[in-house]
Amino acid sequence: MPRIRLANVSAAQWTPDPDRHFDSELGASGSTYGIDVFGPTEQRKRLTKDVYRELQKTVDKGQTLNPAIADAVAIAMKDWALENGATHYTHWFQPLTNSTAEKHDSFFDPVGDGTSLAQFSGKQLVQGEPDASSFPTGGIRATFEARGYTAWDPTSPAFLMRNPMGVTLCIPTGFTSWTGEALDHKIPLLRSMEAINKSALAALDVLGTKGVARVSTTMGPEQEYFLIDETYFYQRPDLVNTGRTLFGAKPPKGHELDDHYFGTIPERVLAYMMDTEDQLKRLGVPIKTRHNEVAPGQYEIAPMFETTNLGCDHQQLVMTILKREAPKYGLVCLLHEKPFAGVNGSGKHNNWSMGTDDGDNLLEPGDTPHENMRFLFFAAAVIRAVDIHQGLLRATVASAGQDHRLGANEAPPAIISIFLGTELERVFQGFADGNIYVSPKGEFMGLGSPVLPDLPKDSGDRNRTSPFAFTGNKFEFRALGASMSPSFPNTVLNTIVAESIDALREDVEAALAKKGGARSKAKIDEAVSAAVAATYKKHSRIVFGGDGYSDKWHKEAKKRGLKNLRTTPDALPEMVSKTTVATFGNYGVLSARELEARFEIAQEQYIAFLNIEAETAADIARTMLLPAALRYLDLIDESGIDALTDQVKPIVEDFVKAIVKLADVNEVHPETVKEEVPYMRDTVLPAVAEVRTLADRLERIVADDLWPLPKYSEMLFIR
Repeated sequence: MPRIRLANVSAAQWTPDPDRHFDSELGASGSTYGIDVFGPTEQRKRLTKDVYRELQKTVDKGQTLNPAIADAVAIAMKDWALENGATHYTHWFQPLTNSTAEKHDSFFDPVGDGTSLAQFSGKQLVQGEPDASSFPTGGIRATFEARGYTAWDPTSPAFLMRNPMGVTLCIPTGFTSWTGEALDHKIPLLRSMEAINKSALAALDVLGTKGVARVSTTMGPEQEYFLIDETYFYQRPDLVNTGRTLFGAKPPKGHELDDHYFGTIPERVLAYMMDTEDQLKRLGVPIKTRHNEVAPGQYEIAPMFETTNLGCDHQQLVMTILKREAPKYGLVCLLHEKPFAGVNGSGKHNNWSMGTDDGDNLLEPGDTPHENMRFLFFAAAVIRAVDIHQGLLRATVASAGQDHRLGANEAPPAIISIFLGTELERVFQGFADGNIYVSPKGEFMGLGSPVLPDLPKDSGDRNRTSPFAFTGNKFEFRALGASMSPSFPNTVLNTIVAESIDALREDVEAALAKKGGARSKAKIDEAVSAAVAATYKKHSRIVFGGDGYSDKWHKEAKKRGLKNLRTTPDALPEMVSKTTVATFGNYGVLSARELEARFEIAQEQYIAFLNIEAETAADIARTMLLPAALRYLDLIDESGIDALTDQVKPIVEDFVKAIVKLADVNEVHPETVKEEVPYMRDTVLPAVAEVRTLADRLERIVADDLWPLPKYSEMLFIR
């Protein structure tokens, strides 16, 4: 049996561990939920009432943290961690790498009698100082300037990260330079949450809604991922080095039959999912959904909604645990946006909304949205924000991996547009036209069988091709990539919507002032109606309910003046446009220098990723695939079948030329980043694609026992 077939047989032989039963471990009461989190339940047990109340003022109301309570919180946190087996703590932060970082410090300090004493002070809790010299900073600081600080974020609770050899206390923190500039994703996100809170509170006051202390944005990301047997992963240098397959012919079967989507979850995968969910429940991550996705070998996990900051932290934990738990089941979790060509890629649908501290969703249309002025006000603000900053939103989801995915099946196009649904679009258009559209009362669908209940009919269908869709009481930003941190896209959403809320509020206030400043409900509704109508007239070009994949839409979008930023080099400059710099500066979310740094880092990462892919492709082609093709040529030469030689030899010769060309174009790059970014896209990427095209042709021809790489038909279907 060929070596690769032995690997297939081995991969298919998984059996469950009879001693693990996650349902019984969890228990009917859900008793393990949040057990590894120093959250409100644990805080109440260990803190005095006064200290607990002071801490909750910061957590719930966004008030400035009282420094006097830091020592008390630190002692309680340390005692809890030690009781749970922790020996070290770390300030867990999110540098500009889409992942997390940590430096572990021991709780224990030696004392004079040869023993050690566990110590942890408020100062150690509040501030840390990791060596920051090797993190991407985009020119904010030179490499030799190593000082950076971590600052405790009390709004995201500390948690325990367990591994087979011990436990570490993880304290969520921001990461800043010694000059106070944000070097991470958390600090700008927290700033943006405060910006939209202030804008929304001011607007609610004008709209006549009283008694609201705080407005928070919420998010719930749907995380897609692939699983393959780890045997295949370690036989694929491209997967190991880049996270995606740089070679691989299309298999006879992909997802044409639509039999994987929502299908029965394979036994090994389900065991892995249950284990992952169990670990996440202990960390207080409220996982709600699991299912098979469209592509073979692709799956999804989704949590419930949380405040944006906590949700982004939890999303990092989801990615960490997904990758960490997979090897226990002989699997590898792939979070690349397009690990396999020709089948669906993986995204991270970001469901975003905003609500008050008493649980009132400001994007809930209700049964009569044409009468719900508050909803129309905030929804119109979102429409305005997305239209004005469409290029920036596209830039937040730009990466080398995304360029393989956006615009493909089940991924939205690079053109940003909003789907409102038929009924809601009619409501807004009615205001713009001066003819109020009244939504019909709820209808029911009869399903033709007496045993099936009548189902309430939604007012509109969903549009899976829309990058930014209204889905009932929230907007779903569907363009995020699977490997991305959701923090920057949410930072941008919060900031641009805050700006638009202020713009609409000013319009309403101006209209009320013309009427003598009267604030009756009728006058407020009249002013809001006028502001919503004017906003929709000006920005309705961004609203589109049709097929986002069609050529017709691309032509229509161009007529409307919408941006079609097809690739990462096209999109990234939007991060430093005059409009972006002005907006983010005005709201104190990111300074011009901080935005420029992010732009530089995104360009450098784009170049680095593509360079790694190019060098990896050249190495695999030269040292693995070409020798296999040459051995096959020798085999058919020995057979004396000239027709086979005539078929294979020209492909091999072209393959050699393509490998040489790839090596040449990747040898010397332009000297400036500005020139190198388009060079990677326009010169290096096509050279990689040419090598792949020829290699994939050879894969279909060369003898199976000679081909050195596991094939798609094996990696995707053996579970």
